[in-house]
Amino acid sequence: MKKIGIFGGSFDPPHLGHVQAAKAAVEQLGLDKLLVIPAATAPNKTAGHCANGAQRLEMLRLAFRGVSGVEISPAELERGGVSYTCDTLDQLCRQQADVQWYLLLGSDSFATLPQWKNVEQILGRATVAVFGRGKKAEQEAVAQGIAQLEARGYPVRRVENVATPVSSTQLRRMLVFGCADEFLPSGVGAYIRANGLYGIGRDYKNLPEKELEQVVISLLKPNRVAHVLGCRDTAVELAKRWGADPTDAARAALLHDVTKALDGPLQLTLCRAYGKILDDFSVRYPKTLHALTGSLVAGRIFGENEAVVSAIESHTTGKAAMNMLETIIYVADYMEPNRDFPGVEQLRHLTTVDMEQALKCGLEMTLDHLKEQGAEVSPASRAALQYLYNKNSCV
Repeated sequence: MKKIGIFGGSFDPPHLGHVQAAKAAVEQLGLDKLLVIPAATAPNKTAGHCANGAQRLEMLRLAFRGVSGVEISPAELERGGVSYTCDTLDQLCRQQADVQWYLLLGSDSFATLPQWKNVEQILGRATVAVFGRGKKAEQEAVAQGIAQLEARGYPVRRVENVATPVSSTQLRRMLVFGCADEFLPSGVGAYIRANGLYGIGRDYKNLPEKELEQVVISLLKPNRVAHVLGCRDTAVELAKRWGADPTDAARAALLHDVTKALDGPLQLTLCRAYGKILDDFSVRYPKTLHALTGSLVAGRIFGENEAVVSAIESHTTGKAAMNMLETIIYVADYMEPNRDFPGVEQLRHLTTVDMEQALKCGLEMTLDHLKEQGAEVSPASRAALQYLYNKNSCV
């Protein structure tokens, strides 16, 4: 009996993690063949694909060129409509008899398996094979899911592979930021550039504010949008009140979290791509890097002026001798209307009377919070607060 694997997904775009996972599955499951099947329309997608079906199919052919045991199948694209796995399995079973089917799933897809259409039919026709991933919570969830299926008599295989720290969603952001190449299989990057996919080739410099807002929103996680727009409105209000440039305030606030969706390892990837040498604190705490990487992207990709770039860079930790725009972005980020925490109303009041005192208040609250958590405080935050203490003591 032949052993054939099914590896589905949007593949928008395919990346090295997909190739690596496929190779691991072929080897560890002893597959005679692995079918890589791009979805026409994935059931869990609320929006359309960024690249069309023909483009995703061609990128997959480039990505898996020369990979033994892998076949790219257009089955779901040719069938059209919503790509339900039960329909694909039904089609494959009718086409090929006497096959042991293996359904390859990442941990995120495996977690949603109980909600899939005709899941019992799927489990009766194919052995589920789950890719292992490094995060503890994901591993625990996978182990629990495997135990539940096996208790019902459905065998599950685990495929161990070294996880590539990027998803297709993250990769689309990184393509705009110009730091995706190390995750793209040979030929895929050139195809993306030649066809202008995922915003590659667009000139993002000096966009009108409304266009800038639309681009930024597309690069954020959905739960971050309200915060960024609230920060923009607050920054403009503060700029008008305290004599800073409202246009610079709006643009800095819109862009201050533009790289926030990238996790720590990808923040480091962006810094490497931009040739940025990091201090020890930043290497140890890469989650704090979005202010730096946001400033790099604001300057290189969006062509923002030095005042905007500097305000973005200091918006998380602060720094010594902050100017008014830098102070406004730091404080607006802290107290925009969606923020709700003890002390925020005091901070909002201070912005009506003394921005320097508002900055000092924000820095002190940050340091107190970090100390409560037992977390290390950034040297830049300490320097910012010490500068204000020294300045006030001289008055």
